[in-house]
Amino acid sequence: MTDQTTPDTPPDRLSVNPRSDHFDADKLQRGVGIKFKGRQRTDIEEYSISEGWVRVQAGKTMDRKGQPLTLKLTGPVEAWYEDLGDDPPVAKA
Repeated sequence: MTDQTTPDTPPDRLSVNPRSDHFDADKLQRGVGIKFKGRQRTDIEEYSISEGWVRVQAGKTMDRKGQPLTLKLTGPVEAWYEDLGDDPPVAKA
């Protein structure tokens, strides 16, 4: 596992939902790239590198509180900051 304390690698877990405990606007402002199962994805709502899962929105379905329903998909996850150029340090398990 890579060193998660360096400022050049994204955190182990991050969410785009402001209600989540893992939401961090400063880190999201930098732009986080996600590769899930070897494919770059742009529709990730939340991820955990060490646990090996991502959450994606389940179409346009909403729960009773008006929040989008998400599906938890498991597999290898890699994350990097997009503002570091073409060859950034990648956080992966």
